[in-house]
Amino acid sequence: MSTISLFAELEDTLVQRRAQHLWRERRQLASPQGAHVRLHDGRTVLNFCSNDYLGLANHPAVVAAAQQGVLAWGVGSGAAHLVTGHFTPQHTLEARLAAFSGKPAAILVSTGFMANLAAISALVGRGDAVFADKLNHASLNDACQLARADFKRFTHNDVAQLERLLASSSAARKLIAVDAVFSMDGDLAPLAAYLDLAERYDAVLYVDDAHGFGVLGQGRGSLAELGLASTRIIYMATLGKAAGVAGAYIAAEQVVIDYLVNTARAYIYTTAAPPLLASALHASLDVIEQDEARRERLQAHIRYFKQFFATELAGAGCELLPSDTAIQPIIVADNATALALSQALLAAGILVAAIRPPTVPTPRLRVTLSAAHTADEVAFLCTEIRQVLLAQPKAAAC
Repeated sequence: MSTISLFAELEDTLVQRRAQHLWRERRQLASPQGAHVRLHDGRTVLNFCSNDYLGLANHPAVVAAAQQGVLAWGVGSGAAHLVTGHFTPQHTLEARLAAFSGKPAAILVSTGFMANLAAISALVGRGDAVFADKLNHASLNDACQLARADFKRFTHNDVAQLERLLASSSAARKLIAVDAVFSMDGDLAPLAAYLDLAERYDAVLYVDDAHGFGVLGQGRGSLAELGLASTRIIYMATLGKAAGVAGAYIAAEQVVIDYLVNTARAYIYTTAAPPLLASALHASLDVIEQDEARRERLQAHIRYFKQFFATELAGAGCELLPSDTAIQPIIVADNATALALSQALLAAGILVAAIRPPTVPTPRLRVTLSAAHTADEVAFLCTEIRQVLLAQPKAAAC
C-alpha cells in the first residue's frame, strides 16, 4: 500500500465517523481547571465534565506547593527513575501514599494508563490468565492484551460468571483486573465478592481506583470505603482526578513493588515525571486527608442531583444510571441526540460532555459533579437539563 493510499483510507474513515456523529475534537480552555472555565472563544461556562472531583486542580495550597517545587527542583526530571530521575519528594510521596492506602509500599508512575500497562504486563504473561470486566477502562483492556496472557472478559459486575471462568482455568497465575468505580457508568465493582473469589481460586486482585481515590473512604478510596484489606490486592489510583495534579501510583506488598521496579517496562524505560508534581501532590494529599467538608459537599450535590432527576424528570423518558458517585450518566437515544443535548446545554452556559461509542456501548451525557460547585450551580444545572430534555421529543431523547 502506498502512502497516498493509506492517507485516502484514513480520510474515508474520518468521513464515516462524521456521518455517524462520532467525530471528536479537542476543546481549548483559556483558564485553569475549575467549576468555571473560560473557553477559547472567550465564553465563561459552568464546568460539569471535569474529573476534578474535589476542586484541587487550582487549589491555592497546591499551586503554591508546585511553585515552591519548581524553585527547589526545576521543571524536568532529566532521566528515568532508575537512572537519575528519582527525587526526594517523589520517594517520600511514595511512602506516604503507601501508608495512606494501607499498603507496605508504593511506586509512582507518570499516568494511570502507564501504571496499568506497567503492572499487568509485568505480573502476568504467556501461560497465565487475566480476568477482566467488560466495562473496564481502555487502559486495563490494553494492558491485558499487551501481557499476552489468556484474556478472559466477564459481563459487567457478574460475580457468578467470573467464578465459572476462574474455576475452569488451569493458568499458572491468575489475575482479576477491575475498575473500582466505573468511569462512564459511575457504579462500583463488587470488590468484596471478587476478593473472596481471589482467595478461593488463588488469584491476585488488581484494583484500578482512578475515580474512587480522594472521594470514597474518607479519601482513602474504594477499599477503605468497603473495609477491604488483603495481601492479594494490588491497588492503583490516579493523581490527576480527585487529587487535582497528575500521575498515578501502585500500592502493594513490598515484593510486588520491588518486582515492578525491576521488570515493569513502561516504568523502567520512560523519563520520570517532573519532581515539582510530587511537591504539589504532597499539598494535595494534605487537603484530601484534612478537609472532609469537601467530600461532604460533593455527596450533598450527588444526592440533590439524583433526587431532582427522580422527581422532576421521571417523565422525560431518559435513564439516569444508578450511581452514587460524582459520575452521573444520562443515557440517550443515539449519538446525534447526545451531541444536540450537549450543545443545548453549552448554549445555556453549561459544559457537559457527550460520550459516544466506542468509549461506551450506549451514547450518554456524562455529568460529573465537584466539591468546587455551589449548591446553586448544581440546581441551575438540574433546571437546564430538565429544559433541554423536555424540549426533545421523547422518542428522540432516549
